[in-house]
Amino acid sequence: MSKQIKGYLKLQIKGALANPSPPIGPALGSKGLNIMEFCKKFNAITKDKKGDVLPVVITIYKDNSFDFIIKTPPTSVLIMNMIKIKKGSKEANRNKVGTISLEQVKKIAEIKIVDLNTLKIDSAIKMVVGTAKSIGITVK
Repeated sequence: MSKQIKGYLKLQIKGALANPSPPIGPALGSKGLNIMEFCKKFNAITKDKKGDVLPVVITIYKDNSFDFIIKTPPTSVLIMNMIKIKKGSKEANRNKVGTISLEQVKKIAEIKIVDLNTLKIDSAIKMVVGTAKSIGITVK
């Protein structure tokens, strides 16, 4: 018999850097979860991705136990890391902050396809291109 699900919690946490301070501690504590247990498990699993922003979906059960799934980093973060910029443009349609090649876009699409709502690489590439344009990056 499976456990009854009480709810879900979505967070973005830097790999191997989870700690009980805000925003993680209050978010988990308000749901009645063991904060230190989560931090230890998360840090152990993500020790090879230290510092990368990782979305986490935590499934909370009625008995206050939990499971979590770690997803791939956000597309915008992957793009900015690929072309080595700190942040995107505030006015993406007017001010461009960098360029990215189609080969780099394809590499990012191959990483992200597991979390996207498509199984076709062409569709994943189009999604990555859209994200790049929305943060002020030109695709060549």
